[in-house]
Amino acid sequence: MLVVSVVLLLAVMGGMRGAGPAAGMDALPESSESSRAAAIAETMEGSRYQPVFAVVTRADGTALTAEDAAAIETLRTDLAEVAGRDAVGPMPAEDGSADLVMTTVDSQADKETVDAMITDLRAAADSSVPAELTVSITGGPAVASDIRGAFAGADFTLLAVTIAVVAVLLLLTYRSPILWLLPLSVVALADGAAGAVTSTLGEQFSLAFDTGVISVLVFGAGTNYALLLISRYREELRHHTDHRAALATAWIRTTPAIIASNVTVVLALMTLLAAVMPATRGLGIAAAAGLLIALIAVLFPLTALLAVVGRRVFWPFVPRPATSQDTATRRDEAEHGPFATVARTVTRRPAFAAVVSVLLLGVLATGLAGTRVGLAQDEQFASPNESSVGFAAMAEHYGAGESAPHQIVVREGAADAAVTTAESVPGIDRASISGTTPEGWAVLSAVGTAQPESPEAIDEAAGLRDSLHALEGADALVGGTTTSAMDVRSDSTRDLLVVAPMILAVVLLVLIGLLRAVVAPLVLLTVNVASSVAAIGLGLWAGRLLFDIPALDVTVPLLAFLFLVALGVDYTIFLVHRARHEAAVHGTTQGMVRAVGSTGVVITSAGVVLAAVFAALGVLPLVVLGQLGLIVGLGVLLDTLLVRTVLVPALFALIGDRMWWPSRPASVDAAGVGAGVGAGAGAAPVASA
Repeated sequence: MLVVSVVLLLAVMGGMRGAGPAAGMDALPESSESSRAAAIAETMEGSRYQPVFAVVTRADGTALTAEDAAAIETLRTDLAEVAGRDAVGPMPAEDGSADLVMTTVDSQADKETVDAMITDLRAAADSSVPAELTVSITGGPAVASDIRGAFAGADFTLLAVTIAVVAVLLLLTYRSPILWLLPLSVVALADGAAGAVTSTLGEQFSLAFDTGVISVLVFGAGTNYALLLISRYREELRHHTDHRAALATAWIRTTPAIIASNVTVVLALMTLLAAVMPATRGLGIAAAAGLLIALIAVLFPLTALLAVVGRRVFWPFVPRPATSQDTATRRDEAEHGPFATVARTVTRRPAFAAVVSVLLLGVLATGLAGTRVGLAQDEQFASPNESSVGFAAMAEHYGAGESAPHQIVVREGAADAAVTTAESVPGIDRASISGTTPEGWAVLSAVGTAQPESPEAIDEAAGLRDSLHALEGADALVGGTTTSAMDVRSDSTRDLLVVAPMILAVVLLVLIGLLRAVVAPLVLLTVNVASSVAAIGLGLWAGRLLFDIPALDVTVPLLAFLFLVALGVDYTIFLVHRARHEAAVHGTTQGMVRAVGSTGVVITSAGVVLAAVFAALGVLPLVVLGQLGLIVGLGVLLDTLLVRTVLVPALFALIGDRMWWPSRPASVDAAGVGAGVGAGAGAAPVASA
């Protein structure tokens, strides 16, 4: 089994070499107005050549001099020579403290050619001006090049950080210099196979998604599954002399919970197919495929590897069957461990614990109050780059809207009327005709006064749409950077309102099927939603106070809600699946105490691993991925340490056996057992589950 599984994973890694996702997290649906406007504008003659600006200022911030003007003339000549096209300039700012030189780049060339051209232009600019001048190359092609440059090597860095984090946490969890290598190696193989599969899916179905998020999910979920299996295996080794019999028992006992957990997350991810945002749909398909591969890798090759190496892999703390003397002296973690002690304390005063927990979640959720949704153009990178520095200089000296004008497409006959109408919109400084297309469209440029993608710029874009849509015979479409951001916000809000209820329905149905109850799933789902909202609020507090993140990216709420609910229910399944079996012997309240005591260490370890893995998204250059990693990481810790350890036991103690309605644990059916007294020999196999 081990050989066959490894060969298959390696074959998938080597045999499936797709081109990867067709687009990233910023993809818009083709049906959006900004996408349709961009598609028409691309047919305009000369549209393939996009402007690139060299923004020149003095390093000391003073006004440019006559000597500086001569250097800028040299800069214009050098840029024209490198680009092979005319360069326009100088274009001095009214305050005299900045100047512009503009040339164009073939934006339809392959990415490597564009990146090389931007690099050559920057090298020529640096060598053309004296040291006291600062020159920044910016514009659409430069921004795209900087994004690609920022991600160059970022996926490797993310993978390296993820592996390092998982390795350290596994080493601390198992306290063995050998054991941690097994799950890490198998999950790394699964990640490689998942990367190949999702890359092929991305090419074949033109999916949009971020590959880094897929790796994080595979490592996080795969490690969690491995922790659950190995934890139960170590427990069973204390009851079996044959390590393979112990492994078989552990596999049988944990596989239903692992599969239920995986199926829940996969089904929740598949609800993203109802989204209109391409990146959201693509992430659902790719992540579901990655998690299924992680499940298969843990249940088969990892299990086979554990069967081959035997119990010695736990060295130096090798678990062995207990003797009668050991049994007398060994502490029962389910009754006397630290997590059991906490759960017992909680269940003694469940109302107090529940109220305090809910109040704490409510306080954390206040981080949502007053939060601005949507990042401006200069807020989207975790650290500044040359193009963003250039845009900031243009905004300061020429006007914020100069760097990214609104793009308008109208019928050619309505072009002049559209210019007049656009200039009457509040916030629009000027409008002009950029050119026409062979199909009879005119492409207009409208320069606003607000920072692109800011709330004020979105108001400008909304005003343009309202005014131009009412222009008779124009068939106007308004696009551009800011309008694209407005469309992303609208579509993301729609996806949140449509997909979030579907995610909740999937989780509820899985819990009902697993627990064969109605009350417990409803209570647990409500707790999960409250925990998720509190986690988003906590992430916003932390983002503002620690990282100076001014707003929430529009795509984060849905993805954060999905991962927090779907991954959070993993720990609910691990805990309550065990609690139901314990309740059959010890009653609901004591059964929950024993379940917390038995699973506390593994759930906490799994939660810390998953939180740390998501936090690794912070090494990527985009603020949206850093926000997602921060919110989900903090949310998993909140769910693990507060919700599963305090709030859930408190609610089970308050509601009691009614949690399992309409079914009842076996102890409730047996006379005298409901209160937790002895269940007799017949219940022992159930208790061992």
